Amino acid sequence: MDTLGRHLIAEFYGCAHGTLDDEERIREVITAAAEAVGATPLALQSHHYAPQGVTATLLIAESHLSIHTWPEFGYAAVDIFTCGGLDPRPGFELLRRRLKANDSRVQEIVR
Repeated sequence: MDTLGRHLIAEFYGCAHGTLDDEERIREVITAAAEAVGATPLALQSHHYAPQGVTATLLIAESHLSIHTWPEFGYAAVDIFTCGGLDPRPGFELLRRRLKANDSRVQEIVR
């Protein structure tokens, strides 16, 4: 049986504060993660919080990607949900590198 989709829930620790608090950089990184997965971006929405932190959500034809950052803790929470046979793991790896995470944790759900 084919899968309905794959869902990665990831946590990144020890990330660079400047990266996590830069809204444009987060927008670029989440878009690059979607490209790494082979997804088709449809709409990107983001918000920078005061005094710090960013949330970005990218709607893709195959579902979505989202990221929320806590720069003061060097932490980012990420959600990559793909359908249509796409593998979200390349997106996870790209985010891990680009956020310069010292450590990460990931859970994959195959539906």
